[in-house]
Amino acid sequence: MEFNSEFRINNYELERSDLTSISIPTLRTEVKEFLHLAVPLASAQVAQSLVGFVDTVMMGHLGWETLAAGGLASITFTTLLQTATGMVMGVSPLVAKAYGAGDKLRIKQVVRQGLWLSLVLAVPMMLLIGHLDKLMLQLGQVSATVTLADTYLDIMLWAMFPVLGFAVLRGLVSGVSQARPIMAIVIGGTLFNIVGNYILGYGKLGFPKLGLTGLALASTATFWGMFLALALYILIHPQLKSLRIFQTIDWLKPSLIRELLWIGAPIGISAALEFGQVNAVTYMMGTLGTDVLAAHQIVFQTGLINFMLPLGMSYAATVRVGQWLGKQNLEGVQKAGYVSMFFGGGVMVLMAITLITFSRQVIGLYLDVNDLANASIVAIAMPMFTVVAVQLIFEGVQRTAYGALQGLQDTRVPMLLGFLAFWGAGLLSSYMLGYSFNLGGMGLLIGEVMGIATAAGFFIWRFRQLISKYTTFDC
Repeated sequence: MEFNSEFRINNYELERSDLTSISIPTLRTEVKEFLHLAVPLASAQVAQSLVGFVDTVMMGHLGWETLAAGGLASITFTTLLQTATGMVMGVSPLVAKAYGAGDKLRIKQVVRQGLWLSLVLAVPMMLLIGHLDKLMLQLGQVSATVTLADTYLDIMLWAMFPVLGFAVLRGLVSGVSQARPIMAIVIGGTLFNIVGNYILGYGKLGFPKLGLTGLALASTATFWGMFLALALYILIHPQLKSLRIFQTIDWLKPSLIRELLWIGAPIGISAALEFGQVNAVTYMMGTLGTDVLAAHQIVFQTGLINFMLPLGMSYAATVRVGQWLGKQNLEGVQKAGYVSMFFGGGVMVLMAITLITFSRQVIGLYLDVNDLANASIVAIAMPMFTVVAVQLIFEGVQRTAYGALQGLQDTRVPMLLGFLAFWGAGLLSSYMLGYSFNLGGMGLLIGEVMGIATAAGFFIWRFRQLISKYTTFDC
């Protein structure tokens, strides 16, 4: 047998002669390096999601009407935020590949243009968020709920740029295998947010009780603080300081912006498709009643925290696969991809079991489960947790598989596959099960799970297709 002499992914070539000059990674080494990145990145994502979790818990204690309105605003903002964040995610695989190739100049150029892209994207997103109240009314949401939600969104829109800028800087820091500071900064920001929410939301230490407005102010300040803290870390860390990211301001480079968008735009669209499916389900929940919407918000926010674990792992998968691509090591690419998928699915099995076992206790974090006024919400939310637990397992696999594809800079085909999965299998199933089969909120959630499971299968197939295509043997 003879190894095929050429390996090509997105016009990236690896000649056979290079294979003999690069190290072959062991499984144990890859697991160690993956966990070195995945643990702090996943921890940071969970900690960052606690900003929304804390908001939701405090919304619940302000009243279930506030919880419903805040939940509607939160999922809407999250959908737009994840879409915009995906657009700048091209920074991560490009930095990882440049780091693997030892190209410091390329790293600096990519990050600077990524920050410009963040600013360019933030402005129209802020304008869109500022006018979402009219759209929510047209989609059949209760007027009182929209009014409360709009109060929250009008403040949160100012967090758009720092969140995007943080994503760019995170792509730099994780791309050069320096992920632990991200975890520390995000945990610090989360603690600040908890205190700020308590003071401003409930009116403590002499401040007026601002409710949703106070929660939004604290969260916005938190996002700005995390962005500035990570920028400061880059300025003082010896290795990162040598890159001189902030020494001068580069003007927009259309060619590099196009390259970032060539990779990032499909990621953003894919995020819009996935979160758009969740958003659509949330709006459909709203048509079934405020109690169903409030129950779904509890389940959604809890699932979102768990979702952050595979999301953080997917960032590690992108970096590891991208670094091996930069080193022109095909076996490293394979092992990095499969290791990430194994951990993504395995960890979420454990989280699913935990969620099912302690679902009533989790609901108790948001509402008083012994209060008869909340009985209908508790009754609706309990079975929803079982469905979401199953969803998390598929989520763990599909997110890490998608992260591996990003590392290969393969984003356009997965975008199309995501459309078929989330808006074909998923949203169509939600509508039919929820309305045609009269399963209500449970039917809507089951359809959502079907979309995520389909995406997981598609992304694994795509990764295997790429790898098998470029590791053929001629007998």
